[in-house]
Order: sequence, then structure tokens, then C-alpha cells
Amino acid sequence: MTDGQIAASKESELTDAERDVLDKIDAENVDFVRLQFTDITGTVKNVSVPASQVEKAFEEGIWFDGSSIEGFVRIQESDMRLEPDPETFAILPWRTDGDTASARLICDVVNTDGTPFEGGPRQVLKSVLAEAEEMGYTVSIGPEPEFFLFEKDEDGKATTIPHDSGGYFDLAPKDLASDVRREIIFTLEQMGFEVEASHHEVADGQHEINFKYDDALTAADNIATFRAVVRAVAEQNDIHATFMPKPISAINGSGMHSHISLFDEDGNAFADEDDEFNLSETAYKFMGGVLDHAEAFTAVTNPTVNSYKRLVPGYEAPVYVAWSDVNRSALLRVPDAAGASSRFEIRSPDPSCNPYLALAVVIKAGLDGIENDADPGEPVREDIYEFDEEKRDEYGITTLPGSLDTALEALEEDDVVREALGDHVTEKFVEAKRADYADYKTHVSSWEKEKYLEKF
Repeated sequence: MTDGQIAASKESELTDAERDVLDKIDAENVDFVRLQFTDITGTVKNVSVPASQVEKAFEEGIWFDGSSIEGFVRIQESDMRLEPDPETFAILPWRTDGDTASARLICDVVNTDGTPFEGGPRQVLKSVLAEAEEMGYTVSIGPEPEFFLFEKDEDGKATTIPHDSGGYFDLAPKDLASDVRREIIFTLEQMGFEVEASHHEVADGQHEINFKYDDALTAADNIATFRAVVRAVAEQNDIHATFMPKPISAINGSGMHSHISLFDEDGNAFADEDDEFNLSETAYKFMGGVLDHAEAFTAVTNPTVNSYKRLVPGYEAPVYVAWSDVNRSALLRVPDAAGASSRFEIRSPDPSCNPYLALAVVIKAGLDGIENDADPGEPVREDIYEFDEEKRDEYGITTLPGSLDTALEALEEDDVVREALGDHVTEKFVEAKRADYADYKTHVSSWEKEKYLEKF
């Protein structure tokens, strides 16, 4: 076979989407491509390859050492492959350099035999979405991640000094970061996002940018990309962006409220125009499943010790396991929407979560609700923050776990959430988070020193 025939044979093995990526690489003069994936904690990892190796990556994958990645495999089984998803190709606008550019492809992680790696977070979500598909549904997610912008000190280290002193929906001059938000939005749009709105949030230095809902896998990819873009643009402006849930005491923390709906062959499976809340029986059962498993999946949707500094009453964070259409003290809120827009919003997740795992456990909980005719109960239209314990008991309202340790205990006792994650991820996730909590318990904080050092 001649060299030309070999090249033609290889070319024929590529899909149309893969060939489109190679064409874009040539057209944009891309010199390096980042092959991106996440570890179990949600940290974005990447292997950078010359553009000339992308075709090989599509055909054979790119080998890497899985034992070096948090929660993946042991040293004796370390060889793994990255398989890039051509649908995720995007130019990195902040990495253009004169005549050349850099790009990224989000990857799935596979074993040496070509089977999906069960510990890959993207695969965990894909498995849950396959269950939904078997039930006749596709899942739509509209995330709303919040973040803070802080000043840096003279050494370039992050501080907790807010970049501005604006408040909810404020405009310049109080919202000094409006130009930074605009730059973030332009960057996101260059990467294919459809941004719907942006605004200053309640706390000083806190912001929110909402992008259009999408299928659940794309939404998870978008969350990971969004966090990278926000950090990169902030760094270019010599400020620090953080998705830490509660960086400052006594003010609101950052959440990642997420709007959820299911679609089937007839359209929005959550829609029923004859219902008071425009919701179908399917929607109520899904919400019932989410409420039933909320305590168990909180360790995944709120995965850090700091997450539980946000999940306290009084700062607009939802700590009560209930649903409502009119107030935000409940875990689930049903917005005033109908038809194709019928949905509910889960308000507990925070932006430090691994988006693949977080969406997987919430969706799995909802699907379990459909299968088992879960009942979400009646909506709570009063401010639950004003309820005492007796009244909450009267309404049957429980609370989310108050610490990462308690949340992990709930996760380990819930078969549905464990099944969503799979044995490998459950074991490695719990192991990593228990290590975090053990470290936290032995750490002496500045608060303790200020409180007790001179008093005793």
C-alpha cells in the first residue's frame, strides 16, 4: 500500500465531526490542543499535544498515567487513554499568539482495552443519561454558577478584598467589574456559549453569568469551561476569581442553582397546562425523588468543608428539604413558566462541585422518583426560615446535612446515589472527602486563635 493509500485509509476512519475539527485546526492555524478532562474532585486536567497529533488522538487516543490523577487507578494499573470528543472543540481566545492559536477538546477516559473507565466523571454522567434515555427521556439543565472577584496583594496572591462594592443588580460605578464581566461574556461567546444574562450579585465582589440551558452532558462540559474562562479572564485583569462557596463570613455565599426539565418524543415531559404549577405527574415524581435523596447527594453537590458554611439559614441558601413556587428558602423552586419552559430549580448545589458527578446524582435521584412514584408533598409557601423546629416537624420538613462528615454518612447509606456514582467513584470520592474533613478537624483556625488565645 502506498503512502497515499495509507493516508486515505486513515482519513476514511475519521467521523465527519473529527474531520471538521482537523479542518478548523488548519483554518485557525492552531499549533497546540489541550486534551481536557476532570478528576473525581472536579479539578480540570489537561494534556497538551501539538496540533499534528490530534488526528492520532481521534484514531488511537492519547495515553497517560492514570495513577497520578486523584481517584483514578493504582500504580500497577496506570495506563489509560484520553479519547477526545470532537463536539467539544473550541479555540481558547486567551491563548492566541500572533498568527497562531490554541484550542481544547474535552475527553472521555478509557481503559487499555477500549472500554469506558468507570471512574471517569464524564462517564458517570453518561451512564445516568443512558438510563434516562432507556426510560424515554433526555435531560435539559440550565446552570447559574456564581463567583467572586477579589483583589490581589503586592505579591500577586489572592486576597478576600472584593474587587467592587456593588450589590444586587447594581450598575457602574459601584459595579466596577462590569467591564470584566463583559470580557468574560465575549470570551464565552467566542467559545460557542449563548449567554442569556449577567449581573452583580448580592455580596460585594459577587457575580453571576447565566448561559443557555442545554442537554445535561453539554451543560456539565460548559460548567467546567465556564470556570476556566472566568479564572483566565480575571487573571488577565490582575484580579482573582474564585468559585469557593463561602469565602467571606457573614455575607452570602456562591451557589450554582440549576434548572432541570425532561424531554420525551412529545416535548417537555414536565409540562401540563392543566396543572396549577404547569407541571406534569412526571415532574412531581421527579421532584419527589430529588427530595427523597437530597441529604445523600449533598456530599456531591456541596463537596467541600467550606460548602457547609454557605448552607446555613439567613443567607438565602436553601437548607430545607421542601419545594415551593414563591419562596427561595426551599430546596426546590418552581418558576412561573409553562409549556416548553416548564421546569424546576434546585438551589443547593455550589460551584465547587464536580459538575459531572453533581448532575449525575441529582438526575439519578429524579429518575428513581419516576420509577417509584415518589411524592414531593405540598408546596410550602411560607418562609421556612421563620419556622421553628416544631412547625418544620408539622410540615414534615427535614434539613440538609450540616457538615461534610454528616453528608458523607448519608451518601454511604443511600443505594441510589451510590449506584449513580458507581462503586469506584463512591469509594474514591468518600476517601478523598474524609481525608479533607479529617484535616479540617485538626486545623486550628484564625477564629479560634482570636477567640481563645488570650482568654484562656
